[in-house]
Amino acid sequence: QLQASGGGSVQAGGSLRLSCEASGFTFDYYTVAWFRQAPGKEREGVSCVGITGDIDYAESVKGRFVVSRNQNAMSLVMNSLKPEDTAVYYCAARLTTSPKYDYWGQGTQVTVSS
Repeated sequence: QLQASGGGSVQAGGSLRLSCEASGFTFDYYTVAWFRQAPGKEREGVSCVGITGDIDYAESVKGRFVVSRNQNAMSLVMNSLKPEDTAVYYCAARLTTSPKYDYWGQGTQVTVSS
């Protein structure tokens, strides 16, 4: 299971930190990622980290968000937040050999006001 925490409401330009902790397994063989879904929009990938530490970011968050991981937790530090970052954020994990994400956190709301 994945347990997400953090999130909340901030004004534009502010920062938030999201955390996600695994229970019952470790991330040793998992790619981990953050997704988000805004109202009326499809879920989109925000960032992912492979088992070798390779990192990808969506173009919309590059230079503002920083993702990290360790053996059983991951985090997403979000800086210079914009109203368009408002969404429910989800952490997820998949085995490197799996084409789909097997584990999902419960989602945490991030609201950025202008």
